[in-house]
Amino acid sequence: MSTLYIRLPSKAAADNASHWIALVCPFALVLNGGEVEREGMAPLSDLSGMVAKSQRVVLLLAASDVTLLRLKMPPLSGARLKAALPNMVEDQLMSDPSECVVVAGDLADGLRTVAVVQRGWLEILVQTMLSFGTGNVAAIPSQLCLPLQPGSAVAAVSAFENGLDLTLRLSEQEGLGLPVMPEQPGSGASDAVQTLCAIVPAAPIVLYVPQASVLAYQQAVAELLPLEQRVTVYADNWSRWIDGARHATLNVAAGLGAGSGGGPDWRRWRWPLMLAGAVLLVNIVGLNVEWLRMKREAAALRTTMLQIYKAAYPKDTVIVDPVAQMRQKIATAQRAAGQAAPDDFAALAATFGETWAVVGQNSSGRKTPGIAAIDYRDRGLQIKLKPDGEPPTQQMKTALAARNLTLTQPSASVWQIRSGK
Repeated sequence: MSTLYIRLPSKAAADNASHWIALVCPFALVLNGGEVEREGMAPLSDLSGMVAKSQRVVLLLAASDVTLLRLKMPPLSGARLKAALPNMVEDQLMSDPSECVVVAGDLADGLRTVAVVQRGWLEILVQTMLSFGTGNVAAIPSQLCLPLQPGSAVAAVSAFENGLDLTLRLSEQEGLGLPVMPEQPGSGASDAVQTLCAIVPAAPIVLYVPQASVLAYQQAVAELLPLEQRVTVYADNWSRWIDGARHATLNVAAGLGAGSGGGPDWRRWRWPLMLAGAVLLVNIVGLNVEWLRMKREAAALRTTMLQIYKAAYPKDTVIVDPVAQMRQKIATAQRAAGQAAPDDFAALAATFGETWAVVGQNSSGRKTPGIAAIDYRDRGLQIKLKPDGEPPTQQMKTALAARNLTLTQPSASVWQIRSGK
C-alpha cells in the first residue's frame, strides 16, 4: 500500500495564478513501511498518474486556508455535534457557516479544536483528486503536521510560483498560516522572517525552509540583530511532514461526507470483479447451452413417444400425454383380458390380506389392532384400524414394499395403501 502526500498552495496563490492546477507542489510517495519511494516538485496536473496508482492521497492544506478554533462545547454525540457546529462557530467567522466545512477535532484541556475551511475550495481539491482516479482522500491542516516543540513556535515556509506560504504551529492544538507576497524580487526571505517575528514577538522560533533557501533565510535572520538569538533556521524535509500527518486526527475532508472518497477502493477489486464476471458469463453460457441441448432431447423424445403411440393406436386423434394415455390403454386391455391391474381393488386387497396375515403371525405375541373398515378410493386402499392394539406400521411398510406396494399413514389409525408400479 502506498500513500501520496501533497503540500498544496494557498487559495490566495491559486487565485493569483492563471491556472491553479499548474502550480508546482511538493509531493512524496510513501510506502506502507514508511519509506519514501519518490519525492519532488511537480504541477498538480502532472501527478494524476501517481494519484491513480496510490491507495491513499493525503492533502496538506495551506495553513492560511484552515482556521483553527478552540471552543468549549457541551457533551454531544457525534451526529448532534456535527449539526450544532455551524451555529457554535458562526460568531467567530467572517463568512456564512453554510459556505464552510466545519469539523470537530480532539478535546484537550476542556476545549475542542474545530477546523473551518471554505467549502468551495475544499470540494475543488477533493473532486480533482477523485477525478484523477483515487478512491481515498484525506485533507489535513498543514499547521498540525509541523513537529511540536514545547516552549517554542515551529514555522515552515513553502515557496510557490507567485509567493510564499507561511505555516506556524504555536501549540499542540493551535496553529495558523498566511500567504506572503514579497514586495520586491528577492525580498521573500526578509519579508517572511519579519512577518513571523511580528506574529511571535517573544518566543523562540524554529524555522524550516527549503534546502536551497537556508542561506538566504539565515542572512535575513542575521540582519535582524535583536531577533538573531531566537530564530533558528533548518532545512526542511518530508520526514517531518509525513510523521506529523500520520499522527494528525483532524481530517477536514470527512466534513464533505461521501465526497471525501472515504468509501471502498474499488480499484483493488477490479481484477477479482472482472474474473468473477467472466466466470459468471461462462456459467450462464454453459447453462444456456445445456438447456438448449436438453430441450432438443426432450423434443426428440416426445416426438419418438408420439410416433410409438400413433403406431400402436392409429385411430386416436387427440394425444395430450402419450405416456399417461399409453398406460391407460394398457390397463384397459389388461382388464379386458381378465388380468387385474396392480391398483385394482381385488389386487390391492388380496396382497394386503396376505401381508397382514404374515405380519400378524410374526408379531411375537404382541396384540395387533383389528380392522374397522376398508375403503377403496382414488385407486388406493384406505384401512381404518381399531384402537385396541399397537399398529405394526413399520413391519407392514417393509412387507408391502417387497410386494411393490406403498403404505402411508395420514393419521394414527388410518393407512393408505397404493401400488408402487
